[in-house]
Amino acid sequence: MSDIITAELVTLDAPLGTDKQSVIRALAERVVAQGRATSAQELFDDAWAREQKDETGLPGGIGIPHARSASVTEPTLAFARLTPGVDFGAPDGPADIVFLIAAPAGADEAHLAVLSQLARSLMNNDFMSGLRAAQTPADAVRIITDAVTPAPAAAPAAAAAPAATRAETRAAGRTKKIVAVTACATGIAHTFMAADALTAAGAETEGVELIVEPQGSSGYKALPQSVIDDADAVIFAVDVDVREPQRFAGKPVVRAGVKRGIEQPKQLIAEALAASDNPNAARVQGGAAGAGAAEAPVAQQSVGRRIQRWLLTGVSYMIPFVAGGGLLIALGFLLGGYQVTQNAANVIIQNSLWDLPTEGITSSFGPLGQYLGSVAFMIGSTSMGFIVAVLAGFIAYAIADRPGIAPGFVAGAVAVLMNAGFIGGIIGGLLAGFIAWWLGRFDAPRWLRGLMPVVIVPFLGSIFASGLMILFLGRPIASLMAALTEGLTGLAGSGAGAIVLGVILGLMMCFDLGGPVNKVAYVFATTGLAAATQSNTTPYLIMAAVMAAGMVPPLAMALASTVLARGRFTPVERENGAAAWLLGASFISEGAIPFAAADPLRVIPASMVGGAITGGLSMIIGVQSFAPHGGVFVFFAINPFWGFALAIALGTVVTALIVVALKRIGAQKDPSVAETAPAATVAA
Repeated sequence: MSDIITAELVTLDAPLGTDKQSVIRALAERVVAQGRATSAQELFDDAWAREQKDETGLPGGIGIPHARSASVTEPTLAFARLTPGVDFGAPDGPADIVFLIAAPAGADEAHLAVLSQLARSLMNNDFMSGLRAAQTPADAVRIITDAVTPAPAAAPAAAAAPAATRAETRAAGRTKKIVAVTACATGIAHTFMAADALTAAGAETEGVELIVEPQGSSGYKALPQSVIDDADAVIFAVDVDVREPQRFAGKPVVRAGVKRGIEQPKQLIAEALAASDNPNAARVQGGAAGAGAAEAPVAQQSVGRRIQRWLLTGVSYMIPFVAGGGLLIALGFLLGGYQVTQNAANVIIQNSLWDLPTEGITSSFGPLGQYLGSVAFMIGSTSMGFIVAVLAGFIAYAIADRPGIAPGFVAGAVAVLMNAGFIGGIIGGLLAGFIAWWLGRFDAPRWLRGLMPVVIVPFLGSIFASGLMILFLGRPIASLMAALTEGLTGLAGSGAGAIVLGVILGLMMCFDLGGPVNKVAYVFATTGLAAATQSNTTPYLIMAAVMAAGMVPPLAMALASTVLARGRFTPVERENGAAAWLLGASFISEGAIPFAAADPLRVIPASMVGGAITGGLSMIIGVQSFAPHGGVFVFFAINPFWGFALAIALGTVVTALIVVALKRIGAQKDPSVAETAPAATVAA
């Protein structure tokens, strides 16, 4: 493993730029220059995406940008000692020691273990002092190589001290037992640094026996169940879901992000000790609800934020059913004609590839097209039929974890049965989740705990949630949905009303760029597709307006940052703008989020204006979309496509012009950005 870093990958006291973007890009280019990656841009993008999720600066002047990237051909470390340091987001100031950890997307366990060993070495003062004193790149390579390939005899000696400390505290009768789990998004660096920091802090804390289970990308060794059962409290320092969280059921728990495990290990241990003595402390549920990363900040979230997270979880799991099913329906229309809906079910039951239909042919491709179109349409319709149940099931999952899935799915299916639509699915999912969560809080006897998440909670949760839907809630919600659908259908059927509806949908799609308001408009449109018929084409109009408006923000940001006013945007924004062309064309509104996050007061109002124009114009022209997703790539399912393209183009241009005008009014142009941009582009 010694070739994981070479002298050519080391930079000592040479300027690599004044910000972390420049440093990461320079190190990525160094990796590519040594033939260890195929694209500096792709490696930079992957590392920068990780950086935007959570800054990689650590106390002590350390920066560890890292990524698993398809462009990396062999595991590599690129090292830079910076003078002066560059801010990587650490609380105590800039970083002068920076490692770019580049792992292939499919790196094997041996290489991942080496990269993880480096991360652990960063917690060693001698290692850091050696790097800061290195005179040549060869010296730095030797220090790093020695750290990632330690002598086999060192491990037992290192482990002896904590064991002795634990033995002494047990003898003194003052031991509190704590177990911890650490895990980060990539499972390479922060996971093991947090594990070591917690272990060291535990050894220094009198009367504490702490054992850590780092769950890295190279796998993990589960703690013995007897150790977990004996623990007084649990620490989850994680940014992703804990694996097999049900092992910790019933234990007092402290949840935090993985970086807090590195930066504040003693505080986490103190909180765990307090939780162990507090009968009202948060506990890991029987179904492991809340064991994942998503639950880490729940104690600090408002009720509104929690509900938003639950709803978006349900929508995120629903979208693949919508996208896949909708595209299959569109393919069915392409092959079988728009009248394929009349007898598609009979065709697939009564016919086959060896016995093609001979009557009722509506396809321009003849009997084969009729059969294949019917197959695609029925598969797509079946997929679309799941969306309300999936929405409800995964809302319940977000609240109560796996025990909530079955009650949630059943409640969603009952909502469909009662004609309560997606609103019924949302309410059913919330009911099922809360009931499952409440049932999981019971302190069941040990012999019953194994049955709680797989039998008791799903059984009782389904009875209560679905019973409430059938007995009390289903019919009122169904009446509300019927009134809402009738009202919107009537609105879309009139000239002025259709324009108003298109404007409203456009505003909603562009208000939060993939957030809850955007998703409400999208779910309303997609669930309506299932009820569309040849005599009721309003859902197709609504779907077209929603998809067209949702494409405007990323396309407008791409136009503004790469064509109209490059000098008004940073190099990173211009790179995001180049990617936003494809994202916008694919109907991925989130492509505009980097721009909105950096400048919300300009980007969001401008996007809403363009989205409103696009939605209204789409309704005026009467554009219909038979597919719920795909953007311009499902052109065959959009009629007329020219009207769809015209509405998008007008909204995109208007939004881009407004953004540029607002930037000129409210912000001064940065000459250095404009002048250095071409050089940066060439260097990349």
